[in-house]
Amino acid sequence: MSNPKPPFDRPHPPLDREAKGRLAVIRHVEEVTGNVAQTCRYFGISRQAYYIWYRRYQAEGVEGLRTRSKRPKTSPNATHVEVVGKIIYLRQNYHFGPEKIAMYLKRYHDITISKSGVWRILKRLDMGRLPASQRYKRHDKRWKRYEKQLPGHRVQIDVKFIEPIAGVTTGRRGGRNKYYQFTAIDDCTRLRVLRIYPQLNQKTAIQFLDYVLQRLPFQVEVIQTDNGAEFQSAFHWHVLDKGIAHTYIKPRTPRLNGKVERSHRIDAEEFYSMLDGVLIDDAEVFNDKLREWEDYYNYDRPHGGLGGQTPYERLKQKTQAQA
Repeated sequence: MSNPKPPFDRPHPPLDREAKGRLAVIRHVEEVTGNVAQTCRYFGISRQAYYIWYRRYQAEGVEGLRTRSKRPKTSPNATHVEVVGKIIYLRQNYHFGPEKIAMYLKRYHDITISKSGVWRILKRLDMGRLPASQRYKRHDKRWKRYEKQLPGHRVQIDVKFIEPIAGVTTGRRGGRNKYYQFTAIDDCTRLRVLRIYPQLNQKTAIQFLDYVLQRLPFQVEVIQTDNGAEFQSAFHWHVLDKGIAHTYIKPRTPRLNGKVERSHRIDAEEFYSMLDGVLIDDAEVFNDKLREWEDYYNYDRPHGGLGGQTPYERLKQKTQAQA
């Protein structure tokens, strides 16, 4: 019986470019110069590198010359797969950036990870780009939002139109139910009050104002709105009758109501998107769902503009500072 061929004499798949180059260096020593130092100078490599390749070649044949992964066998500092899963979930479902993701993980899961660490994970997973509306803007291109220092000093109110529910008809021929979300947000604490109404007019705006004053745990000094028809004379005088000032923002400048406008975008990204287009066609049930979201926003959701505090935590901080 003939002896088996040594490993380096057995058939092998085609070599990669790097392996071919290493094999050429070894053969240059064996067949041309017979001198390692001279060949290394010719190819511009170190003798240490040559002997590493040569020992692999002796032990494994040409297979030993293939490029080897530099990845460590163990990575004790690697991010756990469950943490990566949470990062993916927050990115896909809420479009959070690295800083907000790190904030959430610390607050709700007691997981400490730097925002740069989150960014590297997102980049590796090709999830580094946010939707266009949430991408970073240079500071000189941002609208600077002012912040009043006392709760209730200024409360912004605005309305968000809720898209009609597909396939659900009202008593009107061909009609579909429409809803309007009235939103009030305190300039200082970002504390919000939300309510759904089936009509948009001054009557519902007045009802919402009374609801807001009942719900907010502090006295309101100024109400700020846009120039919508629902906020005209009847609403205006009702606000004044309450002993509260009412100011209008300049026409066609929604940025002046920036906090409430931004909060509506959060509603779309974090509340309505989670409904997957399915809305209960009942204003009271709808308001129950919205109240759950309002409570989460005020008491549990860390706010980037508040340094990671929730609106309620900021309210407690401001209240204690006044005491």
